[in-house]
Amino acid sequence: MTIIVILLVSFYSLPVYSLELWSEATGEHILELNSSLKGSWLGNRYQPSALVMGGLPIGERDSVLTYWRFRLDFTGRYVERINYEIAYEHRIRDVMNGSGQAAGAGVLPSEASAPYRISQLDQPVSVRGTTFSHRHELDRALVAFHHSRGELIVGRQAVGLGRGVLFSSVDIFSPFSPLEVDREWRRGIDAVNAEYNLSDTWSLGVVAAFGDTSNDSAYIARLRGYQGRFDGELILGRRARDYLYGLSVSATIMGAEIHGELAAFDTPGDEAYEGGLFGSDHYVGKIVLGGSYTFDVGSGLYTLLEYHFSGFGTRRIETAAQRLLNPSYLARYLRGDTQITGQEALALQISYDVDPGLTAGLLLLTSPNDGSGIISPSLTLNYAEDVTIVGTVYLPFGNEPAAGVVRSEYGASPRSCFLQVRFYH
Repeated sequence: MTIIVILLVSFYSLPVYSLELWSEATGEHILELNSSLKGSWLGNRYQPSALVMGGLPIGERDSVLTYWRFRLDFTGRYVERINYEIAYEHRIRDVMNGSGQAAGAGVLPSEASAPYRISQLDQPVSVRGTTFSHRHELDRALVAFHHSRGELIVGRQAVGLGRGVLFSSVDIFSPFSPLEVDREWRRGIDAVNAEYNLSDTWSLGVVAAFGDTSNDSAYIARLRGYQGRFDGELILGRRARDYLYGLSVSATIMGAEIHGELAAFDTPGDEAYEGGLFGSDHYVGKIVLGGSYTFDVGSGLYTLLEYHFSGFGTRRIETAAQRLLNPSYLARYLRGDTQITGQEALALQISYDVDPGLTAGLLLLTSPNDGSGIISPSLTLNYAEDVTIVGTVYLPFGNEPAAGVVRSEYGASPRSCFLQVRFYH
């Protein structure tokens, strides 16, 4: 707690807006600092059957986890066409009650090592078993060169692909979990990202993301552009030992946004034994179909519907634990390739601005395979210009585990309450 107090004091000593650390009189060279502090509290109540399945005592049915994230983001411009960014952060995760099995439950960022990094630069400051960890990390370190015909970005950066909102078929660089609340910062990867403008509407780009070895790296080329109400992206490349062929499109039709993603992965192993394309045992398919529309109700009722199919998932959720014993599949799971445990997911997201400072939301995430799911209402309050409060409840439904076996994708999930306070300076 002493560390948290020190961080709070340091945070509040900063000015309300971006702090200009240095600049030249001409304005060509400038260095600024933005900072943020996020305090999160996650309370979980597990079903007794889920604890028995995990070999945990019934007395640890309830768990409370706190999570602090303090981030310093240095951004600068050297000349008109060159800018740089360095982001450094501290993360504190403390299980105040329970044995640590909560671990964020897909709501908080994963503590697994980030993929596509030559060196993690994510080190522990203090760790106590599975219940407490304080880590610090270099999450951004990049230089960007801009030109009228394109740009080149070198270093640790965030790279996103595709059009999906809650799910993605083609996004191979640290995709978010569908239930993850805070999507502000995608984890940085060590990459070279270059894009050349073929015309005013089309561009050709390449991304090379590096890990410890070639089997931990990814190399892709993408062609993207737009024509009228339609835009699209064609992706070809290699992810670890997979070859990737992907397509994503989106369009605006009668006031509605429609998007879709299609990907095929040529894998070297037996990952496709449950979801192979065209009867193949090594081609795996992934699909995302979705659309959004803002209804003319009050200030506007935003509605998003999205469907996801993943051949990396399992048809029978009862076999999920067994599949995780496979080292190659476990590596995929930790890297974010699967996103969902089963093969299908359907999500409905609704949000409504009650007033300029208060937004109400609702997320329904369900598995068409077994009928289980999670209902998640939320409230977001912009308390002040630089303070935001988020509250979310997670209510799972579906068949609970029996005889130590999972019987539905979300039936073993805990009932959860999440509260986050965000400070920006």
